[in-house]
Amino acid sequence: MSETKSLSMLKIRRLTAAGLFAALIYVFTAYLHIPTGAGYTHAGDGLIYIAACILPTPYAMAAGAIGGALSDGLSGFLIWMPATIVIKAITALFFTNKGEKILSLRNILGIIPSLVLCVVGYSLYEGIVMAKGFSAAAISAAFSQTPAYCVQVLASGLLFVSVSLLLDKVGFKKKLKL
Repeated sequence: MSETKSLSMLKIRRLTAAGLFAALIYVFTAYLHIPTGAGYTHAGDGLIYIAACILPTPYAMAAGAIGGALSDGLSGFLIWMPATIVIKAITALFFTNKGEKILSLRNILGIIPSLVLCVVGYSLYEGIVMAKGFSAAAISAAFSQTPAYCVQVLASGLLFVSVSLLLDKVGFKKKLKL
């Protein structure tokens, strides 16, 4: 097989995997969630973490952004789509696909900046965009959602760790060859 054809097949496998991850992120976000006062808490970010540990960074960023945005858009939360696209794409940057295993100390620690980004990103977006202007009161009120975001990241972290343990046990990443 020529090198060009081999590279094309690799790109197709990566695009396919990114598409599957985007679909899983959408399902775990839109359908497996707990409604809260200002939206819902979900475990979909756990799939973004896994995607970022398996796929090359641009593909993982796209999967996270597309899956999250689809969830917002198709669930009637269109106003959140711009924030979700940026936040979920950046979330993928906190994890690495460089190691042989999905679960590593670096990837577990990636959950911490994901939490900070989720809380700060969505709270600032809500406090500025949803309030149609910057005000300390709106920002303060938006940060009242912090406990819900913490639960969301905790659920996603638990999903990430448990699924990653299983995938690493069967050598999933090595078999996938992405």
